[in-house]
Amino acid sequence: MSTAQLPSYLSKENIGPWHIFLQQVEQVAPQLDRTLWPWVETLRRPKRSLIVDVPIRRDNGVVEHFEGYRVHHNTSRGPGKGGVRFHQDVTLSEVMALAGWMTIKNAVVNVPFGGAKGGVRVDPRQLSPSELEGVTRRYTSEISSMIGPNQDIPAPDMNTNAQVMAWMMDTYSMGEGRTVTGVVTGKPLSLGGSLGRPDATGRGVFVTAREAARKLDLPIEGARVAVQGFGNVGEASARIFARHGARIVAVQDVSATVYNPAGLDILALKRFQLENGTLLGAPGCEFVDSAAFWSVPCEFMVPAALESQINRHNAGEIVARVVVEGANGPTTPEADIILAERGITVVPDVLANAGGVTVSYFEWVQDFSSFFWSEDEINARLERIMSEAFGAIWSMAEERKLSLRAAAFVIGCSRVLEARAIRGLYP
Repeated sequence: MSTAQLPSYLSKENIGPWHIFLQQVEQVAPQLDRTLWPWVETLRRPKRSLIVDVPIRRDNGVVEHFEGYRVHHNTSRGPGKGGVRFHQDVTLSEVMALAGWMTIKNAVVNVPFGGAKGGVRVDPRQLSPSELEGVTRRYTSEISSMIGPNQDIPAPDMNTNAQVMAWMMDTYSMGEGRTVTGVVTGKPLSLGGSLGRPDATGRGVFVTAREAARKLDLPIEGARVAVQGFGNVGEASARIFARHGARIVAVQDVSATVYNPAGLDILALKRFQLENGTLLGAPGCEFVDSAAFWSVPCEFMVPAALESQINRHNAGEIVARVVVEGANGPTTPEADIILAERGITVVPDVLANAGGVTVSYFEWVQDFSSFFWSEDEINARLERIMSEAFGAIWSMAEERKLSLRAAAFVIGCSRVLEARAIRGLYP
């Protein structure tokens, strides 16, 4: 889609997440088998989108309204699967794009799910625990017609966690008149959650980084790593990198950017953040301007925050050998070109952060069978799936002279469109 076709509220500087996804599809469409070309339009159109009003009574008695979304992008390969985020900047364009990326991601790692995503435009930091529960339960009741263990299975995402998933599961179960553990994943262990799920996305980031390092003859031990975002994904990936001998030299979150060329103590840094609600003032590091994060000397950079963080304004400053996308859509198409020209390898989001949905699939399977695996079994299965997916993408990229992102999209889009073509149209 050219910028001339963009809606009036978008511009070349801010084309919006959904239009970034469309650009990515357009770029790989010519690489797909010609028999699939008639079905490419399927990827440009979400299957269904729901916008809901989420009213709650605040603790002071005032009724306040928030806007919520749930999008099914494609369900040709199975039930929808994708997280729910609570954030003050959530938009329909963002949720549509995230659902699209979930479609590709699930196909890339070959789990039998389609792509879905949800969100509520709310700042959860401004809610009390009872208000957060109210938003969660009301949102769940409003989207209940779209979700279910064989229809669409939500999971945690930005600012949501196991407790939120427990409230969602309980709300849905009340409507069904029975306990339905498989309606969400990322639940507490006591409600059918899976061992290994909290660290799964960060572990997948590390596994794909390790596989890229092997291909590039780049040792992990002693490697410098810069991580943007210090939530579940960023902290877990930093911790696992450090466990394997890497030095985490920089961490950035919304509160501060901390730097230590000798390496940060990730466990101590996380304790400080939990105790103080900020990284500002953490001992054993210096504080630098947020823009300086992108020029930190490192071998691996892990953007694990929001979309479009690496763009044409800062891509030229990055000196990392490998960018491993822990977040969804952190690199704009323009930045992709700049990084490629500078010889920087990008492990794309639809592969790098697929560890979470892979272990979510394990949780869903375990809930259906009521038989649960050990954490070692789960981690071994995760490593095998992620390593095999990386190998297939690397081989295609070399064979066709493509970027890893393009190769991942070719594999993912092909699997989705083959399923769509074989199923045909009804009625």
